[in-house]
Amino acid sequence: MSSKTIRRQHDAYRDDIGDLVTRRPLPGPGIDQLDPFLFLNHHGPQVYGPRNRGLPFGPHPHRGFETVTFILQGSLAHRDSGGHESVINEGGVQWMTAGSGLVHAEVSPASFLESGGPLEILQLWVNLPSRLKMTAPRYTGLQKDAIPALPTPDGRGTVNLIAGDWGGRSGPFASLTGVFMSTVNLRDGGAVSFPGVGGRNVFLYVVSGSVRVGGDVAQQHRLIELSDAGDSVDITADADTVLLFGHAQPIGEPVVSHGPFVMNTREEIQQAARDYMDGKFGGLPQ
Repeated sequence: MSSKTIRRQHDAYRDDIGDLVTRRPLPGPGIDQLDPFLFLNHHGPQVYGPRNRGLPFGPHPHRGFETVTFILQGSLAHRDSGGHESVINEGGVQWMTAGSGLVHAEVSPASFLESGGPLEILQLWVNLPSRLKMTAPRYTGLQKDAIPALPTPDGRGTVNLIAGDWGGRSGPFASLTGVFMSTVNLRDGGAVSFPGVGGRNVFLYVVSGSVRVGGDVAQQHRLIELSDAGDSVDITADADTVLLFGHAQPIGEPVVSHGPFVMNTREEIQQAARDYMDGKFGGLPQ
């Protein structure tokens, strides 16, 4: 079994949204997408005071892809036009399939607005192939205790298994396209290996800390683009580290995006905008 090596590293650039600290490694100056991974926003870490305004993501539409949201600190309230509603707390994950189209809001719950506290959230956009872009929307939100926290073989880390298989276990989220997804916590000197990535695109973002992959060092707030060759990813931490780690089969189709819509052609984007304006995505319950 051969290991993948680092091809390039992409710094997350600051793109704050109001008072919300935001870093974005994808897309960036050196990379448009990592098929099928399209977009990552890293909000925080920061601490909100009491009686704050919270997250600014009021009702907005999506079509043609999925959002996976990782609540590392704090909490997140979700509502959508499919009737789904939840408050997910620290360590939990939301997986939303926008598919044919919906409207959702992602805001801070009333308790956070009143009391404040630490906040750190990642949101990853995962593309859907043309055959699934108009699939029925769906949503799953799970708290930390529903996500397997699997110890690494050396006992110096934890793989929080969200989707796919690792260590003889399966994650609780069922991906429509076979995406593997996890967050990883490693203590200084800890190591972990992910086999079975041959022919798949790997998504590796260093949320905090520092790691080595194939002997090369990758620091926090960097998206790590790996070599095509190799069928495993072997990671060693040089400091206490948090990672977002996933992999997937590339789709290999044209990507046309405009704001909240991701389709295959400009005409499909125009149709999505018309459908939204015509109310076909529905609205949030009052």
